[in-house]
This record gives sequence, structure tokens and C-alpha cells, in this order.
Amino acid sequence: MKGLRILQGLILVCVLMVPVLIIVFLKSFGTNHYDIPILYEEGIENPFQECEVAGEGQHYIPEFSLYTQKEEKRGRKEMEGKITIVDFFFTSCPSICPVMSTEMERVDDAFRNQDDVQIYSISIDPEYDTPEVLAEYAARHNANEDKWHFLTGDKEDIYNLARCGFILPTLDGYGDPEEFVHSDKFVLVDDQGRIRGYYSGTNRDEVDRLILETKILLHGKK
Repeated sequence: MKGLRILQGLILVCVLMVPVLIIVFLKSFGTNHYDIPILYEEGIENPFQECEVAGEGQHYIPEFSLYTQKEEKRGRKEMEGKITIVDFFFTSCPSICPVMSTEMERVDDAFRNQDDVQIYSISIDPEYDTPEVLAEYAARHNANEDKWHFLTGDKEDIYNLARCGFILPTLDGYGDPEEFVHSDKFVLVDDQGRIRGYYSGTNRDEVDRLILETKILLHGKK
């Protein structure tokens, strides 16, 4: 009987200690932080010298200016002080773009009330993707027009921007939707214009990670 009481007492102590142990655990690990890498700190590889880069050192998104679906100029200047999520696509894309845009809808919704986060979806078929076409596409994807900007402009500038600014492979299809080549990646750019990560826009788990890491960068801005 005495042994039973001792056992019951030990069980009670263990039960009472559980909350204490949880608090100690959280306090011990609460100071840890999730590191998001800064990419291209030593510059980018440029083996064919096709990119104009400002020597070695941290790579930043270069200056550019394009037109939105609202026919307003928008580019590098408007990225200052904001976290920008970027992808390259085209509205007549028969393969990965519809999935990418559907996943970007989730990103748009996740930061609908965050003024410090914006999205740039840049067309690699600007001859077809006029502001009017982009506006229709934006409406189909319920885009928040003050946050999710669909961009078009000079083709040569856009391809140079994709390859040398965002470091993404891009090939012109010359009007044939089947022949365009572009990446499925969403690019996370911080408020200083540095690339912080690439995420597959066709993979839901990758997009979830993008949303998480964007929130972490947002928290770091405060």
C-alpha cells in the first residue's frame, strides 16, 4: 500500500513537471532564429560575359522599368523598402504558368494586408501580353491590383533582366507558346534588392516555404 502511494506521488510530480519542462524548452530555444541565406554575396557567374555586372561583391537586382496591367510604370525603384516576390511567365503558356499563377494567388492572399510585400509577374512574351491582356489575366486570378503587378515592356530588357538580374534561364519562343523556355521559380527579393531564395511555383510545399520565409523577412524589418 505504501509503495502504491509512493508510485502515485511520483506520477503526480511528473504530471506537474510537464508544463514546467515545456516552458524551459521554449525559453531555451526561443532565442534561436531561422536563417534565410543572402544569395550571390560574391557576385554571379558570368562565363560568357553576357551580363553587365558591377564587379565582384553582393549582387543586387539592377535598375529596370516596365509597364503594369494598369499601364503604370513600375520597376526597381518601387522595390526599395519592400519585399518583392517575382516570377516570369506569359499568359498563353500551355504548361506550367497556369499552375504558377494559381499558386501565386495563395501568396497574394497570404499578404493581402501587408503593404511591405508586393508581387511582380513579368511577361516573357510582351509582344502579345499587352497591358490589356495582362489586366484580363490578372482579373481571372483575382489579383489584388495594388499588390500583384503584371509587367510588360521591351523584350530585350525583360530577357536581360531575367538572365542577369534574377539569374533565371529564359529563351524566346518567337511567338510559339510551345517554344518559350522559362523557369518555374518564384524569387524572393528583400527590401535591399538582394535575392534571398528560389522556390518552385508548381510545388505547393515550396510555395508554403516561400510564404513562411517572407513572413520571417517581414518580422526582421520591424
